[in-house]
Amino acid sequence: MNILVSQEIASVCPGFVGAAVDARVVNTPFCTELWQEIHALEDRLRQELSTESLKEQPGIAATRRVYKVCGKDPSRYRPASEQLIRRMLQGKELYQIDTLVDLVNLASIAFGYSIGGFDADKFVGDTLTLGIGREGEPYEGIGRGPLNIAGLPVYRDAKGGVGTPTSDHERTKMTLATTHLVVLINGYDGNRERVVANAEFIQGLLRKYCQSDGGTITVYTSNP
Repeated sequence: MNILVSQEIASVCPGFVGAAVDARVVNTPFCTELWQEIHALEDRLRQELSTESLKEQPGIAATRRVYKVCGKDPSRYRPASEQLIRRMLQGKELYQIDTLVDLVNLASIAFGYSIGGFDADKFVGDTLTLGIGREGEPYEGIGRGPLNIAGLPVYRDAKGGVGTPTSDHERTKMTLATTHLVVLINGYDGNRERVVANAEFIQGLLRKYCQSDGGTITVYTSNP
């Protein structure tokens, strides 16, 4: 996929850095070893963070700032990374979906970036463009139904929106049948080194748990 960052995003986040991991994978319903990693991270973060200090984590704080600039309330439409970590800090179990979804959630929790995981065979066209959602733009969030994405950063393919930092779209979601994965990491804090480290972390998880060679990493920015 070609990934473009629109001038809309560049104007509100001139330092944006994103990374895409493109890989062939084998998905499974459940992976015990992966969940051992998730539980270990849960234990550590519960010792290190509170629901208030969570908002100050660089990746989360930067995403919240962009939401506010775009006119979206980040406490009502929380970035996915914040949603996941808050759930852990509140003593709730993370939802167990399947290995690919669980793996992407682990990567998001570990680095604090909102990450989209997609079945790349469901994209329409060969280009994704990161822009800002418009009033009345149709969008069905995974497990959420119709979602008002006006003011949210959104990736669009030739058919429409596929991913926001709050929720990805039902149309391109991963399933047990997914064999071609694209993961998009959103670095609104502009920390290229950390974004790339997050992508490399995902590659390692894919090698361990998804019979993958880890695929390739592509970095894209608001100032190419």
